[in-house]
Amino acid sequence: MEARLLWVDDEVDLLRPHRLFLEKRGYVVDTASNGTDAIDMVRDNDFDLVLLDENMPGLSGLETLEGIKRLRPALPVVMVTKNEAEDLMDQAIGVEIADYLIKPVNPLQILLTLKKNIHKNAIVQEVTQRDYQQEFASLSMQVDEAKTADDWTELYKRLTTWELRLAASPDNTMSEMLLQQKEEANLAFAKFVRRNYEAWITHPDDASRPLMSTDVMRRAVFPRLSAGKRVFLLVLDNFRYDQWRAVAELLADDFNIDESLYYTILPTATQYARNAIFSGLMPLQIKQMYPHLWVDEEEDEGKNQNEEALIREQLLRYRRRETFTYNKVNDSAAADRLLSSFSNLTQATLGVLVINFIDILSHARTESKMVRELAANEAAYRSITTSWFQHTAIRDLFRQLAETDYEILITTDHGSIRVDQPTKVIGDKNVNTNLRYKLGKNLNYNVKEVYEVRQPQRLGLPAPNLSTAYIFATGNRFFAYPNNYNHYVQYYHDTFQHGGISMEEMIVPLVTLRPKKK
Repeated sequence: MEARLLWVDDEVDLLRPHRLFLEKRGYVVDTASNGTDAIDMVRDNDFDLVLLDENMPGLSGLETLEGIKRLRPALPVVMVTKNEAEDLMDQAIGVEIADYLIKPVNPLQILLTLKKNIHKNAIVQEVTQRDYQQEFASLSMQVDEAKTADDWTELYKRLTTWELRLAASPDNTMSEMLLQQKEEANLAFAKFVRRNYEAWITHPDDASRPLMSTDVMRRAVFPRLSAGKRVFLLVLDNFRYDQWRAVAELLADDFNIDESLYYTILPTATQYARNAIFSGLMPLQIKQMYPHLWVDEEEDEGKNQNEEALIREQLLRYRRRETFTYNKVNDSAAADRLLSSFSNLTQATLGVLVINFIDILSHARTESKMVRELAANEAAYRSITTSWFQHTAIRDLFRQLAETDYEILITTDHGSIRVDQPTKVIGDKNVNTNLRYKLGKNLNYNVKEVYEVRQPQRLGLPAPNLSTAYIFATGNRFFAYPNNYNHYVQYYHDTFQHGGISMEEMIVPLVTLRPKKK
C-alpha cells in the first residue's frame, strides 16, 4: 500500500523511528516543523493524509487544521496530541478531523489509522469479495434447502445483505454472480409459493403460514393498542427491503429499531395488497362483505379511494373503539402541508399515513429516460430513495415523531423487481395492463412460465366472470403482447415492476420504531 503523508510536528527529529517504520511499508513521509510551512506544503503538493501535532509554537494545531481544510477540504487530517481534554477533542471533531491520537503513539496505532482513513475502501472491497466467494456455496445450499416461509425470509435477508455490501465495489464480477444467484433463488421461491400459497389462504390459522397482508393490523397494530400504546402506521407504497436497509441508517440516532418481514398477498399490487392490509380481508371477502368499497379491474374508478373506510370497518369488526387519523401523501407539497398540521396528525390513538413517492418514482423510471438513467440499477434506485427520505419533509416528520409517545410501524403493501425477461401472453381488450399479473377469461400463455390460477376464489380473489383466470409472472419475467412485440419489450426491459412472484415483491419490511428520547 502506497501513499504520501505529511507529518507536522515541531519535534520532527523525534519522528525518525516512525518514518522508517512507515517507509518500509511503502509510504512516502514528508515533514514540516510548523503550521505555516505545513499549509504551504499542502498548497503545493498532493498528500493522501496529514498527521498534525496539536501543540506547536506559532500556528496551533487547530489553526493549522483550519488552514489545511480551506485549501483541501477532503484531505484527511489526523490530530496527534498529548492533550486529553474533551473540549479539545470536540473542537477538533467539529472541524472534521479524520482521527485523534493521544501521544505517545506507537507505530501500529499509526498504521491502523492510515489503513482506516486511506485504504479503508480498498480493504473493505477486497474482504467483501473474498467473503462472498467463500459464502457462495453456502448461499446456493440454502436455496436448495429452503422449505419454509421463515427459511426464505432468512435467505432473502442474507442475499440483500450481500447485495448492499457488494454495491460499493467497483469490480462488478461478484455483483453479477450475486445477481445470477438471486435469479436462481427467485425461480426456486416461485415454486415454493406455487406449492404453498393456496394453503396459506385457505388455512389462515396454520402455524406454518407466514404473517401476511391481512394480518398486519390484527397482529401488529391491535396488540399494541390493547396494551395501551399509541401507534403510528406508515405505509410506504412499493418499499423494498433493501430500500429499508438504506433508510434505516438515517433513523438509528432517533429510534430503537426492531426489524421484521412479512409476506404480501397476490397480486403484489396496491389495489389488492394495500386494501388487504387496511381491511384485514382478502380481496374476494372485501367484495362480498363491502361491495361498495371494492372496485374491479375493468372499472375506471380509482382502486384505492376507500382505504379510510376499510380501516374504519376493520376497527368496527374487531370492536375497537380507538380514534384514528388517515392521510395520504403523493408529493413534497402534500408532505409540507401535513407537517404544518403535525399537532392535528397526532391527536388520535392510531395514526395511518400512506406515502406514495417510491411507487411514483418506479413508474417515472419506466416513462422517463432521464429518471431511468438516474436510477440505472438497484444501488442507484436505493440512493434516490435515501436522498428523497433525507432531504424532504418526510425526514422532518420522523424527527417530530421521535418526540412523541407513539410506537411507529413502517411497512409497505408490496415491493418490486427489475424485469428483463419477456414472456408472451394473448388476451382480449378487457385484460388488465399490469406487466406482472393478468386476469381474464381468454388468456393464452406458456403455462410453464407463470403461476396459473384457474379457480381465483380459492386464493381469495374476485372473478369478474365464471371463466376468469389469473396468471402471475415469476422470476424477472414480464408479460408482453405479440402485437408490436419488439417495441413493447424494449420499452419495458430493465424497468421495476410489481404484481407477480419474487422475494423482492412478496417479502417486505414490517419495522417497529421506538423513540429513544422517550
